[in-house]
Amino acid sequence: MVGGQKRCDVHHDKPGRGSLLTRLSGFFGGTFDPIHFGHLRTALELRNYLGLDEVRFTPCGCPPHGKTPVASAAIRLDMLRAAINGQPDFVVDERELNRVGPSYTVETLESLRAESATRPIGLILGMDAFIDIGSWHRSEDILRLAHVIVARRPGAQLPGSGHAGTLLAANGVTECAELTAIPAGKIFVHTVTQLEISSSAIRAAAGAGQSQRYLVPDAVATLIETTGCYAP
Repeated sequence: MVGGQKRCDVHHDKPGRGSLLTRLSGFFGGTFDPIHFGHLRTALELRNYLGLDEVRFTPCGCPPHGKTPVASAAIRLDMLRAAINGQPDFVVDERELNRVGPSYTVETLESLRAESATRPIGLILGMDAFIDIGSWHRSEDILRLAHVIVARRPGAQLPGSGHAGTLLAANGVTECAELTAIPAGKIFVHTVTQLEISSSAIRAAAGAGQSQRYLVPDAVATLIETTGCYAP
């Protein structure tokens, strides 16, 4: 048992050994405004269950939906680095912050895929984001570039219709090994612990002068306080 959950029986080579096709890399994008324990717990459970070689936290530079992050890119990056400090298989990927224009997930996946044609990549999404995937820019290319790993809330219903339901019916798998057998193209759903924490609620509480302790790592709470990034 790992983190309260049984680890998938997946052959997982150490970095630098064996085929890249045994090393699944997780890609976790978002505004992280701010990053909180809900993000971190989801990443940890997926990393442990799937034996992910790494989880790449990729803060969004310019959200395509037009909702500009409240905290600056520099502060969000500092909070992210502080949050994952000491977790060596969690890494920060700045490519979306360094790119001009909207931060389209498909373009980030193309950039990751250009670094390795064969390494399996898993795009980590919440259920709501997965259900909405049909509206994404060039959504038809997502599964060509990566697997999709859906973090499911306990009791949440799987989509049985619509674009997401069709994708899941055609490409869904239940065996972890299928995610390392090929570089992309499968959908894997895993139930994770649901922590009722949201970035918007944290911002509102911080703006009201309330403590963020136990919602975010202490180092992140300190940055929120010292920078005043969510002050009214």
